[in-house]
Parts: sequence; structure tokens; C-alpha cells
Amino acid sequence: MLDSASQKAVSHYATMSEQGEPRQITKETILEKHTPSKLTIASRQSRLAMWQAEHVRSQILSLYPRCVVEILGMTTRGDQILDRPLSDVGGKGLFIKELEVAMAEGRADLAVHSLKDMPFELPSGFVLGAVLEREDPRDAFISNRYESFLKLPQGAIVGTSSLRRQSSIAEQHPHLVVRSLRGNVDTRLGKLDSGEYDAIILAAAGLKRLGWQSRIRTFIEPEQLIPAPGQGAMVIEFLADREDLREWCEPLNHLATQRAITAERTVAALLGGGCQVPLAAYASIEGTRMRLQAMVATSDGRLVIRGEASGPADAPEALGETVALALRQQGAADVLAACHAN
Repeated sequence: MLDSASQKAVSHYATMSEQGEPRQITKETILEKHTPSKLTIASRQSRLAMWQAEHVRSQILSLYPRCVVEILGMTTRGDQILDRPLSDVGGKGLFIKELEVAMAEGRADLAVHSLKDMPFELPSGFVLGAVLEREDPRDAFISNRYESFLKLPQGAIVGTSSLRRQSSIAEQHPHLVVRSLRGNVDTRLGKLDSGEYDAIILAAAGLKRLGWQSRIRTFIEPEQLIPAPGQGAMVIEFLADREDLREWCEPLNHLATQRAITAERTVAALLGGGCQVPLAAYASIEGTRMRLQAMVATSDGRLVIRGEASGPADAPEALGETVALALRQQGAADVLAACHAN
């Protein structure tokens, strides 16, 4: 029996005979005609990024066991600059530039990213390919002393690298002090353990993938803190002219996740979101319907605008446009202008 990944590939590559009758497609047919001989995955060298690259490597090998899949670990500019907020030094693109250079120079075929780290406009010549099934999209409250936000005392220090989280904390818990927290997951947990922070906020997906779910004191539901666009999802990026990679990676694509993140990123793209703007968007799917929640705010949490709409799950861009328009009608443009000015 074929495994689920191979069954998906068989379905994708099914063809018709010259007589118009379905031709039997077997796993061996795929291996003979559609197997890449070698692929190199570019990845950041953090433990979480390498976990993600290894996960994609295993997925590729489940489809194409004869392929040699290597991982090229790299240090990016975003990994090197840890003493300033990401919004001050160039944004999310700092985590992917070196990986894209490796692909352009032929040292790597594809790159694996956390989707929430991807800019909403890619450099010319690059595309996002398969979107893998989403992990838990929620944020997580982590503390060695306190169970939740409600237990934190006046003046307690909360660490986060996200303006989105910062604005929500400032709005809902003005008695707390928010301080910038940069570094990989290990580094951030280490700073908490050393006593620099009373609590920190991290994405639940990364903690689960690294086996650190036990560090989570409370999961923060989207109704309380809307996730970032694409949070919890991984994506494969490659050069736009690599039609072979587009074909090979398509069976890895998870349709429901792709639709959800399309709606989320449509909102962000239309509003000009990025690391300089506290912006959130999260889409959930039930059956054939999609619900999309979004928010823009000032970093101090004094002005927060929220929008929500539902629509067909197979029309994510239209739903994203609807929510973006609703936010603009409430004054989102002024909020965004103020954020960019600051």
C-alpha cells in the first residue's frame, strides 16, 4: 500500500492514455519519471529552523526515496542583529536574504521558512510553493512564576519581539511593562530563566515542534490575541522559473492551510503590514466556510481597530479584501500612517 504522501503524488501525476482512458499510475512510475536526483534545502541554523528543514526533508523523501536531500545551514542578518527590535533594522526580510542568494547562485534549490517570517512582497524571481499543514497558530504565555497574564503583578516585565503582541498587551494589561526580546527560542527561554523577564510570549507552534510544550503555562486564544498572518505554518520558497520544483513540491501542499494564509496575507498586503506595524490576521475554516479576524493598532495599544467577516473557504482573497476594507473604513489608514511615521 502506498503511504499518504505517495497516494497524493499518484493523484497529482495521474495522466490519460492516447485513447482517453485512465492509465494506471504506480509509485514506480513516479520514481522513474518525476523523481529529482538531488535537492538542497537552504535553512537558517537555529534549532527551530533546522527542525523545519528536516521535517520538509523527510516529507520529500517520503515522496521520492531515491532523491538525495541535503540541508545547507546558514546564518542570516536577522540572526546576527539581536540588540535592536526587528522593526528598527529592516523587518522580516533580514531572515531570508542570504537563503535567497544561495538559491539564486545555485547553491540551494529551495528554502524552508516559517510563513509568518515572510515579507508580503517577495523579491522578483522568487515564489512561495507548497504550504505545509499548519501547527497550533496560537501564542503561548510562558513564565516560571505566574500562571497567566491575570496573575502578573503591577510593573511585571513581559518580553516579546512582536509589535502585534506589544500593542495587545498594552491595551489589555496596561499595568505591565513590555520589553523587547530577540534571539532564537533557546535564547529567549534562557533570558526568562535568568530572571530578565517575569514572562515571555512565544508562538506555540515553535515550542511544540521543539518538544517544549511543558514550558507553556497558558495558550492565548485568538479572541484574546489574534495571531500573526501565517503563524504556525511552514512554506517552501524557490525560484519562479523552477517549474520542476513547483511540480515536485505540489503534493506537499495542504489546501486548507494555503487558503487560510492566503486570506491572512491578503489583509496584510492590502494594508501595507510588516514588522513596523502591529497587525494581526487569522483565518479558521469549518466545512466550506472561512472566518477571518484581523486587527491593526498603535504600538502603545491606545488605538486598536478590529474587523471580522465570513465567506466561502474557496475564495480567500475576496474575504481578505472584505476585511481589509472594513478596517480601512474604521480608520486603519490613519493608524498605519502613524506607525510608519514613528
